[in-house]
Amino acid sequence: MSDTSRRPRKPAKPYRRPQKDPVRILAFEALRAVDERDAYANLVLPPLLRRAREKGDFDGRDAALATELVYGTLRRQGTYDAILAACVDRPLSEVDPPVLDVLSLGVHQLLGTRIPAHAAVSATVELARVVLGDGRAKFVNAVLRKVAGNDLDRWLEEVAPPYDEDPEDHLAVVHSHPRWIVSALWDSLGGGRAGIEDLLEADNERPEVTLVARPGRATTGELLGEEAAVPGRWSPYAVRLTEGGEPGAVNAVREGRAGVQDEGSQLVALALANAPLDGPDEKWLDGCAGPGGKAALLAALAAERGAVLLASEKQPHRAGLVAKALDGNPGPYQVIAADGTRPPWRPGSFDRVLVDVPCTGLGALRRRPEARWRRRPEDLDGFAPLQRGLLRTALESVRVGGVVGYATCSPHLAETRAVVADLLKQFPEAELLDARPLLPDVPALGDGPDVQLWPHLHGTDAMYLALIRRTG
Repeated sequence: MSDTSRRPRKPAKPYRRPQKDPVRILAFEALRAVDERDAYANLVLPPLLRRAREKGDFDGRDAALATELVYGTLRRQGTYDAILAACVDRPLSEVDPPVLDVLSLGVHQLLGTRIPAHAAVSATVELARVVLGDGRAKFVNAVLRKVAGNDLDRWLEEVAPPYDEDPEDHLAVVHSHPRWIVSALWDSLGGGRAGIEDLLEADNERPEVTLVARPGRATTGELLGEEAAVPGRWSPYAVRLTEGGEPGAVNAVREGRAGVQDEGSQLVALALANAPLDGPDEKWLDGCAGPGGKAALLAALAAERGAVLLASEKQPHRAGLVAKALDGNPGPYQVIAADGTRPPWRPGSFDRVLVDVPCTGLGALRRRPEARWRRRPEDLDGFAPLQRGLLRTALESVRVGGVVGYATCSPHLAETRAVVADLLKQFPEAELLDARPLLPDVPALGDGPDVQLWPHLHGTDAMYLALIRRTG
């Protein structure tokens, strides 16, 4: 027997329990909810953060980091998947989704934040030990160490095809959008490379929280008293919270006198309310009123003029949200649950009609970044009959001389100009109005007569608006 065989073995290192990091565990839970339940981060995250604060686990900085980890990971998921695919020895479809979520959180910390590389890897491996177990944590560690070998720019040079060879695929990888969405946005925007890159980059930026002071119930002066609050860019009722914050902590929002509403959404309602009419101005209709933001603003504006708003929403639970948003309006209004394509009201009943139709939501990818990965081109075919049906009913519901506003939170041409053009062919007794003068001081509104807003040009969601007057 050799001497070495008699040497005592080194004692095994005692097992170290993983350190639980409340911030990263919460971010992981939010991503799992988005993945497993098709939840939206903007609905999942606030209650998770609230519970963490109530338990004493979080302070303001922790909440900000958790929010950045969730939204940053979702916005850049396409880019991060391309990088992970270069670092994993099998197709990503064969990696368990919880493992992929942990890896994506790690990649975002490495390539999308200022967290030092060693801290990003260490913290993510500890998260993997807690939520996945020690075995899979070793896999996470190996992959992230490969990712840490390059910065983001060098990774993009490696995984994105050259722009000159495939412009759309290059932009899709670099700016983390599905290729078909890049193509659709580019078609709608027009122009060259600079514009589409600015738009895609704007989609990946954290949007400010925008409030609306509902006329007769709150003032912008009251809202400007909030921390880091500044006036809106275009709407006289808008106030922006430049540091984010919790709208629910604002008294006027909590009391329903103000609300959270993108400035583009406010502009659509204001343009319809201010469109010139031939004849009386007494009865207004919001034909797709849920969840109630535009309806609340329209109802307040109608009350100032002695007009009445009927807010109609097909889904009863969404009609309930509309009723809550309008509760306390200074003038008369009515909320009903009704199918806007088979309405209970008589034709020609209204002076002004708004239909903000269901759509793909491609104009709000800043706020719902996960939507870009859920939507498919075939979704357009599902929305098309409904959009045309709602606009047809709106044109039948307005009186001669009255005005219809057709709006979508999507810039896709199939959901905007194509719908309007088709319906105008069926209604020769209708004409497009120039909507641009009704958005005073808003630049870069194109050739008209309809209006397309853009995140990178206007700081709003990509809202579309066409105003149509019934002439006979």
